[in-house]
Amino acid sequence: MHFVDFLRFESAFADKSFMALSQFLTLLVKQKGSDLHLAAHSSPMIRINGDLMKIDVPALKASEMESLMREILSNDQMEELGIQKSLDFAIRPEGVGLFRVNVFLQRFGLSAVFRSLSETVPSIEQLKLPAICKVACGYPNGLVLITGPTGSGKSTTLASMINHINLNQRSHILTLEDPIEFRHESKRCMVNQREHGSHFTDFASALKGALREDPDVILVGELRDPETIALAITAAETGHLVFGTLHTNTAHKTVDRVIDSFPSEQQNQIRSMLSESLRLVVSQKLIPSADKKGRVAVHDILVATHAVSSLIREGKTYQIPSLMQTGRKEGMVVMDQSLLELVRGGSVDGRDAWEYANDKAAFSQWAPAEALAVTNFSQATQGQSPSRMTPPHAPVKKTG
Repeated sequence: MHFVDFLRFESAFADKSFMALSQFLTLLVKQKGSDLHLAAHSSPMIRINGDLMKIDVPALKASEMESLMREILSNDQMEELGIQKSLDFAIRPEGVGLFRVNVFLQRFGLSAVFRSLSETVPSIEQLKLPAICKVACGYPNGLVLITGPTGSGKSTTLASMINHINLNQRSHILTLEDPIEFRHESKRCMVNQREHGSHFTDFASALKGALREDPDVILVGELRDPETIALAITAAETGHLVFGTLHTNTAHKTVDRVIDSFPSEQQNQIRSMLSESLRLVVSQKLIPSADKKGRVAVHDILVATHAVSSLIREGKTYQIPSLMQTGRKEGMVVMDQSLLELVRGGSVDGRDAWEYANDKAAFSQWAPAEALAVTNFSQATQGQSPSRMTPPHAPVKKTG
């Protein structure tokens, strides 16, 4: 893909010596990008389909970057930025769109990342989420975790599930977010959205307060620390349906991450509590489509059946992947299996699948030459025969 050029889109951008923030954001939306990156001593960049592309303007000076940020930051926010060295918030420039913003200090001055957000909440059907996501919206209680790396669409998935509940149930939905991304108007449900910094000081205290606010559904934007995780599990145990997010790459590793967040002397208790409260873990990634015109979501799904709960309680989480392999009837999905099906169907290129796969061996026929060389060298130094790199699956026609 070529560098993005302002002159191709808007004649008003002809003077590229210094651009207004609204012009950068307008270009982000027109290019259907996900993120705008601005930094002192660097040319602005836009992330399109997962790749950062440089905008054809000169590198921003530190003074220019500060001027751009003063367009959107109040004096109080500037003061907080000076103290905390980073700042999270959301903006909605008139006629441009909705954006989540993080501003932070780096060695040359200020930097900022703007995440473009949809003005309307997409439905579960529009996102083509697995059927179990709709089922989970009807759980009377328990803990539902949506996980994945940064930029994998966790917030969008959660928003679609909250929207489904809002349209179909009569409940009180309380969200704790940092910042509020999708705006939910009360429909059949009463929806109260609270933003970190503006409406509460920390997630733990907000969760404690939430239990006295008669919620049926609680959304915790991110489970950041042991205290917040413990409170979320307690809320799920006491009759609430709790949604939360974590940065983990697979569903079964999410269980280990939750337990390992606590000191060893508390882990048995947390293991027991989690085995009773956990309902579902959906881990997701966004993979470039075969035509490189978009991205495809793949999911790793763990449903907390009685067998899974027993493994969690007994400390045998290493056996969970085996149950996921055979748990399709319960709604479980192994991400690599799903990814392999997408390659076979031509939706995803094999090389991209190898890069994003958790088990590289299953996709070794698409491994790049340099990866083959490293693998064979490693095996040779360990006295093994060089790998022929044949996957343990039926042959799949190569793509691309």
